[in-house]
Amino acid sequence: MHTDTERCVRAVRSKDARFDGWFFTAVLTTGIYCRPSCPVVPPKPENMVFLPSAASCQQAGFRACKRCRPDTSPGSPEWNQRADLVARAMRLIADGVVDREGVPGLAARLGYSARQVERQLRAELGAGPLALARAQRAQTARLLVETTDLPMAHIAFAAGFSSIRTFNDTVREVFALSPSDLRARAPRTHTGTASGALSLRLPFRAPLNPDNLFGHLAATAVPGVEEWRDGAYRRTLRLPYGHGVVALTPRPDHIACRLTLTDLRDLTVAISRCRRLLDLDADPVAVDDQLRTDPVLAPLVDKAPGRRVPRTVDEAEFAVRAVLGQQVSTAAARTHAARLVTAHGDPVDDPEGGLTHLFPSVERLAALDPDSLAMPRTRRTTLTTLVRQLADGSLHLGVESDWPEARARLLALPGFGPWTADVIAMRALGDPDAFLPTDLGIRRAAQELGLPSTPAALTARAAPWRPWRAYAVQYLWATDSHPINFLPV
Repeated sequence: MHTDTERCVRAVRSKDARFDGWFFTAVLTTGIYCRPSCPVVPPKPENMVFLPSAASCQQAGFRACKRCRPDTSPGSPEWNQRADLVARAMRLIADGVVDREGVPGLAARLGYSARQVERQLRAELGAGPLALARAQRAQTARLLVETTDLPMAHIAFAAGFSSIRTFNDTVREVFALSPSDLRARAPRTHTGTASGALSLRLPFRAPLNPDNLFGHLAATAVPGVEEWRDGAYRRTLRLPYGHGVVALTPRPDHIACRLTLTDLRDLTVAISRCRRLLDLDADPVAVDDQLRTDPVLAPLVDKAPGRRVPRTVDEAEFAVRAVLGQQVSTAAARTHAARLVTAHGDPVDDPEGGLTHLFPSVERLAALDPDSLAMPRTRRTTLTTLVRQLADGSLHLGVESDWPEARARLLALPGFGPWTADVIAMRALGDPDAFLPTDLGIRRAAQELGLPSTPAALTARAAPWRPWRAYAVQYLWATDSHPINFLPV
């Protein structure tokens, strides 16, 4: 979008927050870059340059505006609605892969050479993977500086910097303030980290309807791993350097996020996964405008706009849970998953609630005796084949997955039908166009609305909803007071 100068100027003049994260405005006369909704008086058009990422602004020598804090904009929806190389790379960078594995590790996960990845990212975003990861480290550092009382040396290490000097230089360059100055300017409302907890605000593009998000997560919560407590969805997180517990609470203009981590190096990854879980980088206006063109869906969208797709913090975990939920009720699926968690999950401490375990790793599940699993033989075969392939790497489900290829690989597994593959594509892989025409709740909603109810006819009828059929699923599910009653294969 940053190449459409006229459209960008209109967005800046109207201070349209919908475009925050889509592009950034660099001001030639001040050397500062802003989000489109910055409250200051817009500069003259001839003094504005539009860039696609905070990293490209920083590489061009611009500093982040202290008023609108553009580095804290919601992420671009581009990276969660596309499956090409650049989008997959951006999802991996957000998940901290460059900091952990370097550019060669990023390229290896994508199946391209490091040179190809570098070239494509620079062509579209004006910055390579190292610069993009550096911008992310700077934002993580700012969060820790402003919301904790941690020593600066600890913050530098936690944010992924190789030295205190690099940390200091980067913060000064990006924010035009030293780390100490950043802390001095921050409101003193935080409570420190004596308990290891961090309180953050996760931004999103309005509107956001929290009902389907938090209602779905609460309804399917696995005891011990997830819970709804005091108006917050809470769950345990398995992370690269340790584990954590997160509490997510919907607010009118943000999601309140309270994180407890065993290793602060996991902060960036934890935030990224929570954002993906709640689909916070979506562009609800674009989605709803497209779905409103169908006269059948328009009343549903107008009644409760801004529905998101509830996703997951762990793709492999969700795939296992999808198999456990085949052909049983939601309550039965939760029971099966809870037994697996109690028997094979890693115990955790949760002084603030009732969380007891991490969901079992696929390596742990792959090592189980199949006869110890209390489920029908065919589903046992489905589960053991899935976890074995996930554990040995012959099947990979991750943020970098190619959606059509992953779906095809899932359908090749024994016991995997279209519903199981598509629900994993929708909620684990993040495909915004995944569709569930065989789902009982969808077919029931279709009948009630006068839509075709057979899978083939409904799929044909849903063609105008593309590429947002996963969001149409949320609106259709909402027509039923019991949206998840019986899960097919």
